[in-house]
Amino acid sequence: MAVESANMPKPKQRIALKIQYLGNGYNGWQRQTNEPSVQETIENLLTQVCGDKIVLHAAGRTDTGVHAAAQVAHFDTSSPIPAHKWAKVLSDRLPENILVRESVAVSPSWHARFSASWRRYRYVIYTAKLPNLFIQDYSWHFYRDRLDRDLIQQALAPMIGEQDLAAFQRAGSKRAHSRLNVHEAICWRDQDFIYIEVQASGFLYGMMRLLVGTLVDVGRSRLSVAEFTNIWQKRQRSAIKYAAPPQGLCLLQIGYPDNPFMATATEAIGDPNQRQMYLVPG
Repeated sequence: MAVESANMPKPKQRIALKIQYLGNGYNGWQRQTNEPSVQETIENLLTQVCGDKIVLHAAGRTDTGVHAAAQVAHFDTSSPIPAHKWAKVLSDRLPENILVRESVAVSPSWHARFSASWRRYRYVIYTAKLPNLFIQDYSWHFYRDRLDRDLIQQALAPMIGEQDLAAFQRAGSKRAHSRLNVHEAICWRDQDFIYIEVQASGFLYGMMRLLVGTLVDVGRSRLSVAEFTNIWQKRQRSAIKYAAPPQGLCLLQIGYPDNPFMATATEAIGDPNQRQMYLVPG
């Protein structure tokens, strides 16, 4: 019996991670063939630590140059390392631009992507005339025309609810449909910064950058609110001229019906008085 027990495979445990990363050093979240990615960097370390091939499953994929304040991913392992210690084990060995904030054990049926009920993104636009080296990697420096925050908010208001946002989907998406539920879409100004936040059940491929790029035309009065609304309601993808640059975008939070993590960002999300760009609890 002792021999049989020794040969039996060890039971696996599912570990959920809350991850921060600066996207400007990576070709997005998803593993690539010839380019560095966040997923590959963490997976390779996990495989090294566990001694087995590890695959990370994330709540969502971020594009090249896009940041994350609270990406969520999970993996299965038979390693004896306690669940709560994985955050330190990984962070101590990861590059300085990736940090695991928290690690917890979850049930075998819990999934970082399919158990999530919403995602929230924030885009930051810096509108001062002169650039600022300390924020150029985390915002879009747009200074040519003054952006009207009220016009942008007016354009966002009709998007709340169940919508088909195919107009803001880049080519190459494998998603079966372009419908999603927009819970909140807000814009506010804080001195030289314009913030745009959207919370929805999911996001289309390239959606936030295409959305912000078009909203900037609304804010500078090159596109009316009515014209903007007509574009997305009639799914006129050809009318979308350009996407906002990636460095201003951050995956802010993932929501779950039963949040497995201790820290939350609820009290800070969407607060117009919050001057920090991404520095929110959790």
